[in-house]
Amino acid sequence: MRKLMFALLMVPFALTSWAQNKKEVHILSANDMHAAIECFPRLCFVADSLRALYPDLLILSAGDNRSGDPINDMYEIPAYPMVSLMNIVGFQASTLGNHEFDSGQEGLAKLIGMSNFPYLCANIQPAAKTGIHVRPWQMFDVGGVRLAIIGVTALGPMGKPESHPDNMTDLEFTDPLQTVQQYKFLRNQSDVVLLLSHMGYEDDVKLSAELPWVDLIVGGHSHTQLKGGEIHNGLLITQNVNRLARVTHITLTVENGKVTGKRAENIAIKGVKRENKVVAKLADYFTNNPAFDEILAVNDKPLSTYEELGCLMTDAYLKAANADISLQNYGGVRYDTLSVRGISVKDVLQLDPFQNSLVEMTVTGNEFIDILKMCFVNDQARFPLISGATAEYVLDADKKQVKKVVLYGPDGKKLNLKKTYRVVTNNYVQAITPTNRKDEGHSLGIGTAQAIMDLLKAQGHIDYQGKTCVKEIKK
Repeated sequence: MRKLMFALLMVPFALTSWAQNKKEVHILSANDMHAAIECFPRLCFVADSLRALYPDLLILSAGDNRSGDPINDMYEIPAYPMVSLMNIVGFQASTLGNHEFDSGQEGLAKLIGMSNFPYLCANIQPAAKTGIHVRPWQMFDVGGVRLAIIGVTALGPMGKPESHPDNMTDLEFTDPLQTVQQYKFLRNQSDVVLLLSHMGYEDDVKLSAELPWVDLIVGGHSHTQLKGGEIHNGLLITQNVNRLARVTHITLTVENGKVTGKRAENIAIKGVKRENKVVAKLADYFTNNPAFDEILAVNDKPLSTYEELGCLMTDAYLKAANADISLQNYGGVRYDTLSVRGISVKDVLQLDPFQNSLVEMTVTGNEFIDILKMCFVNDQARFPLISGATAEYVLDADKKQVKKVVLYGPDGKKLNLKKTYRVVTNNYVQAITPTNRKDEGHSLGIGTAQAIMDLLKAQGHIDYQGKTCVKEIKK
């Protein structure tokens, strides 16, 4: 009888002990917000609601917090509105996306200094004089669970994040995978190891095969919409499309220092009906700039492709410079669609948010083809857009190199490749296309966005539906 009573008395103790060893970690993650200020009142309501249920909620960003809205990017201190709103929402960490570098070292240093959260990026080594204070990793105590976060960012073909190369002086970058492997020791010091990655979905999947000691990858960069999350090689990988269309609520079950359960669910921010009123007031304050609302022209037919919008940009450059051919990198077209409506100053600055300027160079047809090929390589394997000519191109079997380009003039005849042409492009393309051309180009002192606005004002109405300037020939 005494043994039975003792056993019964021990049951509650055992249950209590088991419950103490089983814990949940809740994470709210965003990626590629790109200055979607208008979504923050609803995002903050979601964060507040989850925090009411889970007081130890961890809020993370996988990078590219800025670049996408002139209200943010052209503020007196560029990108300060986003930092201010992220502080209020309660973000606890962000990695560096490639667009965090868009305002240069000085601008990034200022933003980091104003942020109430650390920036984690293991594969960057800033020179001391830049004032950029970035940590490779940080340990968080989440309700008694030790959670280590390592940050990492993608490097483009030039070995640096894809921002203007001038923004990268005095910054050194190392191979992402080799660098992350140096922090394997965190596995023995943590209950959970999380990789905060701005590498892109495909690279995250590749990383998962090489990092069995990591539990979770919170990803960004490729704007890949996953349904909650995906398990690859035992790791949970999450990511959403850009501009805060969705965020992810991640739940990890941790028992005796090991992750035993992982699940993730999407939350559609634009579907949230309620908002944080304080954040709404602050967002309204930031967005109250009538100059951005000026209507420049009317779009007569809807535009639904990057190429249609890119043709508008290249036409604007051609007219502004009165050149023979114009060139725009595909990745610099930042608007998805343009409906039938008035086109505002804000629309143009969202289409072309990087404050680039026009550059003119005199090159032969052969030299221009070299520029097109190099732009393809250094712009994530995307063929650039042109005006003043059309191009047909052939890719290799892996679609990573341009094998052949044929150029045609406005009359439909092939261009003389030995002849010289005045080519206008933006200063970013100039920087990412190192070739053997004789003329590196000179600045025209005209902003690319201003050239687009001038064209729209001059035309009054535009119709670019179905317009094309380049064509891939599959052989």
